[in-house]
Amino acid sequence: MGQHHTGFSFTAISSSMSNIYTIRALLCGQWSSNVRLDGKTVIITGANTGIGKETALDLAKRGARIILACRDMSKAEATQQEICETTGNPNIVSKKLDLSDTKSIREFAELINREFLSEEKEVNILINNAGIMMCPYSKTADGFEMQFGVNHLDTGVTVYAVHPGIVRTELKRHMNLALLISWKIVRPFTKTVLQGAQTSIYCAVEPELETETGGYYCDCKPSRCTSAARDDEMAEKLWKLSCQMLKITWD
Repeated sequence: MGQHHTGFSFTAISSSMSNIYTIRALLCGQWSSNVRLDGKTVIITGANTGIGKETALDLAKRGARIILACRDMSKAEATQQEICETTGNPNIVSKKLDLSDTKSIREFAELINREFLSEEKEVNILINNAGIMMCPYSKTADGFEMQFGVNHLDTGVTVYAVHPGIVRTELKRHMNLALLISWKIVRPFTKTVLQGAQTSIYCAVEPELETETGGYYCDCKPSRCTSAARDDEMAEKLWKLSCQMLKITWD
């Protein structure tokens, strides 16, 4: 009976886990394409870990020149070496970018303009991947609330907003104990970083999106955002406020 019970339990658990992974696979928007990006220059923020790193790996395999824009240069340089070795693509560089400091952002932009655009003429793909979530109250170097400052105060151009889903990244580092316990429960239904990167890769690579702009995507397909996100009046107010805070004037 003991052996039979143990066998039954193992089968039941295996079956249960199989169902979980099947459900997760159905929800994760798996996508593949053989599109090449040879000769294209890509900037990915926060590319030394998580979704950004997986996105960089995929686009490097497609032949793109990748600029890893990261705050932690030791991690960035380790990732740069790993991607070069894994993909055989030597055109991977890492540059300092701290999104919580507008001085760092301007220095990065000037560096890209001076060292890369003089040769490359243009950045073909910019993936604003870096972000933070649920962090304790603190301020950026410019005095903005940290989460707002990092996540928001970031013709011929197409723009996409992407929801990667619930992904196992380091974003959960600021969760309290109750949320961490909840995370343990839902973790089997969440995405791996590889799965979470698919929608970013899709929007960067898919040729059919070259004539589309301003869309919201989830699981490698168009999705519908909340009513608040569709409020044009509020969006205009946010844009004007953001420009005022950053002292930016647009022609």
